[in-house]
Amino acid sequence: MKRRQNIFLVISLLLTFLWEAPAHGLDRVRVGLSALSPTNWAVWVAEEQGFFKKHGIDPQVIFIGGGSARGVNALVAKEVQFMIIGGVGVIGAALRGADVVMIASNVNISTQRLISRPEIKTWEDLRGKRVGVTAFGSNTHSVLLMVLKRWSMKPEDLVILQVGPSLTMVISLEKGFIDAAVLTSPADFMAEEKGNRVLADLADMKVYSLQSTLSSTREYLRGHEDQATRFVKGYAEGIAFIKKNKDQSLAILRKKLRMDPGQEAYLGKTHTLYASKYLDGVPYVSIQGVKTLLEFLEPQSPKAKSADPESFVDSRIVRLIENSGFFKKLYE
Repeated sequence: MKRRQNIFLVISLLLTFLWEAPAHGLDRVRVGLSALSPTNWAVWVAEEQGFFKKHGIDPQVIFIGGGSARGVNALVAKEVQFMIIGGVGVIGAALRGADVVMIASNVNISTQRLISRPEIKTWEDLRGKRVGVTAFGSNTHSVLLMVLKRWSMKPEDLVILQVGPSLTMVISLEKGFIDAAVLTSPADFMAEEKGNRVLADLADMKVYSLQSTLSSTREYLRGHEDQATRFVKGYAEGIAFIKKNKDQSLAILRKKLRMDPGQEAYLGKTHTLYASKYLDGVPYVSIQGVKTLLEFLEPQSPKAKSADPESFVDSRIVRLIENSGFFKKLYE
């Protein structure tokens, strides 16, 4: 028995080594995802199409979930080198002294829509109603609070519930467990087709929430600038591929979101919006977005009022890549 246990131990250690060891000649990089959403699309495409490996990066893409708080913790604890995460979480953590910084952003504007059951006809009808978000502290939660502020409403005017991913919220809407939800595509199209009502389109409201930033730590960037630069190049190629290759991009998105082939119409609408409206070909972090979030965070953090928006962003890598002509060649 003891001999058998030793054999199992050796096999286990060998498998662990093989999993953790980077592919030959490539740098292993761990990137975390804070949500299952099309905002991760560029990373998924770059992973599936081999763009990271093309630039010498062996990516380990990890779904962390749990909103921005868990994502920031993963960065600070060095469990990942990069996080795809909403800007509000990064800025909030940096205001509290955490070593986190945004280096790129492929989606600067909010892509969510606030969808309600058909009997709720205006935002005023939301008072006292149950509104779903993925998690407290998540991007869906923060943009809901921004919208409420524009409507001169307070969070306590609603019952805000943590429901989970957008597709779960669609089911909760259908069964009447919640009255409204902050949804991302393609779930918002699914909810709309079921007869629910669009109360707010955050992109049309020009809510700059830095919905999907590529964030890291300054400590990591100081010691691994070349590695980070190559990672951003792969990430940028993923963006360009989405814009130029609809069918292949949709196949990857369907696989990652685990959607049925019959839901192709929803995915097609999602591609149209992302390719033409949401995705930025040159992935700078919007300073206007940082300013918007600092204003939003002022009630929670007095430091936000006097903070320099530029201090939360390190645009050096994207700028160097742009000056090299790399982005221009991607779209020729």
